[in-house]
Amino acid sequence: MRVLVISDIHANYAALEAALKDAGEVDETWCLGDLVGYGPDPNAVVEKMREINNLTCLLGNHDVAVIGQMPLETFNGGARRSLEIHEKVLSASNKEYMRTLPSKTAVLGEATLVHGSPRNPLWEYILNSLTARLNFEHFDTSWCFVGHSHIQCMFALDEEQDRVSLEKVKPDVPIKLHRKLILNPGSIGQPRDRDPRAAYAIYDTTARTWTPRRVSYNITEVQQRIRAAGLPEKHAVRIAEGW
Repeated sequence: MRVLVISDIHANYAALEAALKDAGEVDETWCLGDLVGYGPDPNAVVEKMREINNLTCLLGNHDVAVIGQMPLETFNGGARRSLEIHEKVLSASNKEYMRTLPSKTAVLGEATLVHGSPRNPLWEYILNSLTARLNFEHFDTSWCFVGHSHIQCMFALDEEQDRVSLEKVKPDVPIKLHRKLILNPGSIGQPRDRDPRAAYAIYDTTARTWTPRRVSYNITEVQQRIRAAGLPEKHAVRIAEGW
């Protein structure tokens, strides 16, 4: 089965559309959360997700906040300002749809899915081998797919050597999966690994491979929409530089 794995779309419809087109035909789509926040098109993104067949979609911390299940004060100034705007413009129908989605860990076959980390599904960032090590104890499947950090990466646990390493990943280079791994497809709408292209991954459940992917989109047009929506200037600047 060919699975599209996406995360952290953050109301960037142009980036989502580019990724869906680039991925081509897939059997299922798994989304690790954060449909909203930062970007200019929360309604368009949620509506597009609602159209996707065979979708498994988790909520991220921004999603939970915008539907009133987490205080907006939890977020820093720029993120909070974006959520305040999204809370006002999101349609009642889209909010109701988001309330039907889970915010906790999901298990699909050999994969555990979560937004942040297995031990803290909404908030913890897995950014280094120490945090990864602590989280390998919190899932029983062969691998775990996480988002939240906006960084396309992979952590591997060598169970014989008891060593955790951060492994390099390259776009379009398939990774043969083995026990035990934590993999991040990167962010569709706001990458933070110095590559501004939308990031996602293709997971082949039969071949047991993970292929990181990147695709370009019209960043300038999205920047214009961010500014027109009255969102913080920082969010327009960073999508062009990947930070």
